[in-house]
This record gives sequence, C-alpha cells and structure tokens, in this order.
Amino acid sequence: MSSTGGLTRRRGAGGGGPSAGVSTEDGERSSSPALPRDTMGGIGETGYTTENGHKIAFDPRDISENKERNKLPKLTLMEEILLLGLKDKQGYLSFWNENISYALRGCIVLELAFRGRISMQKDSSRRRFPLADRLIEVVDDTLTGEVLLDEALKMMKTSEKMSVSQWIDLMSGETWNLMKIGYQLKQVRERLAKGLVDKGVLRTEKRNFLLFDMATHPVADSGAKEEIRRRVRNVLTARTVVLPPNPFLPEDMEYRYLRTVSMVCAAYAANVLENALTTMGHENRERAFGIVDELLSEFSQWPFAKRNMGSGVAQNLGSVIAQELGDMKDKELQLEVVAAVLSVFTRLDSLL
Repeated sequence: MSSTGGLTRRRGAGGGGPSAGVSTEDGERSSSPALPRDTMGGIGETGYTTENGHKIAFDPRDISENKERNKLPKLTLMEEILLLGLKDKQGYLSFWNENISYALRGCIVLELAFRGRISMQKDSSRRRFPLADRLIEVVDDTLTGEVLLDEALKMMKTSEKMSVSQWIDLMSGETWNLMKIGYQLKQVRERLAKGLVDKGVLRTEKRNFLLFDMATHPVADSGAKEEIRRRVRNVLTARTVVLPPNPFLPEDMEYRYLRTVSMVCAAYAANVLENALTTMGHENRERAFGIVDELLSEFSQWPFAKRNMGSGVAQNLGSVIAQELGDMKDKELQLEVVAAVLSVFTRLDSLL
C-alpha cells in the first residue's frame, strides 16, 4: 500500500479531456477554443459568458467538490486526536501510549460514516448481533481527498463485507490471518502529521535521539490545537454547550455536536484527553472523565440513549443532537456505524 504522506486530489479518467479546459503555465485554467457551452455527460454546464463577453470554463465536479469541502471541518477526526496527543514543542507522541494507534483507525471509520461513505448493511437480521459485530458496506465510493480515508474506502469497496470491529482490527494489524494482513494501514501517525504540516498546523524538524535522528512535528498553529481544547472543555464543563462556527467547525456542517462528542470520546479512548484538561484542577479533571464515561455509555448504543442530566453538565446536548438527527431519517444506518465505533472504544484497556 502507498505510504505517501500529505494530501492529494486525484481526478478520475476523463477529467483532463478537451471539455475540461487547458491549463496555462502558471497553473490557471483557461477556456479552450473548442469548448462547447452545453452539458457534459448530463452533469451540467461547463462554461458561461461574463458581462464583458469573456468565456469562462469550469468542471462541474470541481463545483460539487468545493460545496462539500465548505461543509467539512478543516481537520479530520484523526488529525484532531493526533494533534491533541502531540507535545507542542517537542512534536512527538508519548512513547507509552499504546491506545492511540487503535483509536485512530476507529476514527477513520467514524469519519467515513460522518461523510456518508459507509453505513451498516441494510439487513433487518443485523439487530441480532451487537453493534460492533454488524456488517458495514460502502454506499458512496466518491473519493474524499484525504489519503487515509480514500485508502480505507477502496479496501472496504473491494473486499468482502466485514464488521466495524473487524475493520478496526484489520487496519490496526491485529489479526492472525496472514491472508488479511494486507489490510493494515501503515505509518498512520506519520502520514497524519505530514497532512497537518500541509495544512499549516504543524511544521517538520529533525531531532536527535542519542543514536538516530527522527523527524518531529512541533505545533506551528497553536490556535488550531487551542480550538480543540476549548471545544473539549466546553462539552465536559459547561452547563449549556454552545459551539460557535469557525473553520474547524463550519456553521452548515452536518452533525456538529455529534461529531464533537465523538471526538471527545475518541480522545478518551486514545488516552490523550488529559492534554485538553491541563488547566483544570485534579478534582475537576476527574469529574470531566466521569462525564466522558456518561457520554460513551449514551452514544455507544443505537438509538442513542437520552442524555442523563444528573451531572448538571451539557444539559442541552441531548436535545441539540436530537435536533441534528431530526431531519436525517434516511441516514440512520450511517449513524449506527458511529454508535458501533464508540462501542468498540468502550472496550479499550484505558477505560476499564
């Protein structure tokens, strides 16, 4: 499998045809003399004329991609968890954290579900099995532009159908089946770090560790990490949770509150949550961990349990998430995948 770091966008066959326009030397797209002002394969118009009479060409697929991208957060769930775990100045993860690799694979499944690429297999008999043991399937194989997500999506598309827990195990390399060892996603942390470098959140440095040099990735944009910390503290300490829109959480993004709850639970499973609570006293931190236990209990089942308001924290969370899900009856199968991943997180050793 490819281990190339960073983010790439790949255009499928036909994207560079004459109807797509011609690229100039400076990278800008210019209209082609032979470009017809009509539809291309039923997708939509490929050009228009401005008031000054200039003809402008565009690829309709770029328009649809931009619309989707504007509704997505700047960082994926995997990147948020990795960023929380990184030491700000040193630029590397704790050598003693054994859970983060597994949790990151779970975040890949979560992210694909939130983006509508996968869902539970539509089979009424699936309810006989625990959430984590229900089979998932690809319902939209459109590439996301995020290398790790697209790699996982292709594997799920071309392989036999497997359950949520099986996919997380296989992508983590936890299998005795030599026929399936190829499903392991390798160098995930390094590839995520390079993606964050591309997004301007981290930078790359060389650091000497006695006998060898190692690439490290200190934080370059402290605002990105502080926004994640602020969101975590908001969910775990505020009586009323309010998530103001920002580039990391766009206003018109789907599942803003559910995604944030999933991020908090994933950080807990990855054993990096404490890094967001360093400004709190010991007693308040312990109380925050108790709140995460409640959230995991409520959102690791499907349908999601009603929010327990006994703690006095995040009392509006159940209602705002219910409102988010209210108009998405047709997406219940993909939300079931979210609950299944969180149920897998409850099994990690750090939570026992």
